[in-house]
Amino acid sequence: MGKGELHITVPNLFRCPISMDVMRSPVSLCTGVTYDRSSIQHWLDAGHDTCPATMQTLPSKDFIPNLTLRRLINLWAQTHGPPSPSSSPSSRCISEQQARTLVQHLENHNESPKVFVVDCLSAIVDFASFGDENRRIVAKFENLVSAIVGVLCRGSADMEIMELCVRVLDLISMENSVRKEVHASVSKRFQIFLTTIRMFLRNGSTKSKIESAKVLKLIALDAESKRAIAENSDLLNELLQLIRTESDFVLHDAVYSCLIEVSITRSTKAELVGSGLVDLLTTTLSNRNSPKPAAEKALKLLSIVSTTAEGRSAIGVDCRCAIAIVERMMKVSRAATEDAVAVVWSVCCLLGERKTKEAVGNSNGVTKILMVMQSGYSEGHRVRTMCLELLRVLRIGSSSSSSSSFDGFGFGIGSYVSNTTHIMRC
Repeated sequence: MGKGELHITVPNLFRCPISMDVMRSPVSLCTGVTYDRSSIQHWLDAGHDTCPATMQTLPSKDFIPNLTLRRLINLWAQTHGPPSPSSSPSSRCISEQQARTLVQHLENHNESPKVFVVDCLSAIVDFASFGDENRRIVAKFENLVSAIVGVLCRGSADMEIMELCVRVLDLISMENSVRKEVHASVSKRFQIFLTTIRMFLRNGSTKSKIESAKVLKLIALDAESKRAIAENSDLLNELLQLIRTESDFVLHDAVYSCLIEVSITRSTKAELVGSGLVDLLTTTLSNRNSPKPAAEKALKLLSIVSTTAEGRSAIGVDCRCAIAIVERMMKVSRAATEDAVAVVWSVCCLLGERKTKEAVGNSNGVTKILMVMQSGYSEGHRVRTMCLELLRVLRIGSSSSSSSSFDGFGFGIGSYVSNTTHIMRC
């Protein structure tokens, strides 16, 4: 890579179709497409059952090492020098001088040719899209973040330029220094910045909406900023409207992540419940096509709002919610399973909603709760305690059974234990 220039040419064959980085450990799926092991493993762990490149449903999620390609990559590296795993294959590149000039144009808000600004921002986006090291380099461009925030706070720039600015922020947002710099740049113009983000959520492309929701989460750095976002009712309504009207699960995931971040006060939780959040979360959980990440965030949000009387009441009113939670309970991560238990417990034990208890019992909920208890929670753990209380209110066994009897799967429970193994894959 030449000094001052962010560009390197690497054979596309050597790049993972997911990360676009040079593959370190190439493996092939049954579809014949080769990916870097870490990238495809992350894709599969996220609950996907398709080949990312072809979108074919995978009859098997097994993969095998592509030793031939690995040897070719190693030979190429020996000849050309070790490739940067994050270098961009794009023909576009941007020099440090161009970046400095771009910052000056953005800061001064002068009549720069649109084509120059768009080309420079596009080149930064291209470069930052291809690996963590590239993003770190972009994050270190002096004054770039503050200049981009300035454009977004003015709100008067060309829409294409503003969308590219949001894209740059989203790409480099994982850097802690960037998050702090964005927060510092936005803090004095917070409401103006939120107005711009709301505009993207309403009128932007699907990609811009996703990035805007992620930027909202980015700036929710402390209690004050989280409250400022949560107290903007128009902004919350725009986020909920996206869930109602858009079918993109990646967008749903981004919106749910943002709502989780800002739902820190009772008033915010109550407002979200009053705006129909529980019904939207129920729809997500009930949809068999909803990917695992979106379902897990839906469960997290339900566990958050179930800490309020309004939330418990809304969950208990419609038995579909409890049924959907029970259905997902053993198909998600351990943390999400705990969220599911907490929601069912809050409605069945705290609220005592009879119809919900019946719905849980009729949806194989008892067996699912027993399976959770068998998954390694020690005596006294809050999840195990909630499970025991759930078994009592669902009238499993004698109501006079002692705590130790339930905890040891004694009278009234032992008969269910042998019936749980066969549904572990449900």
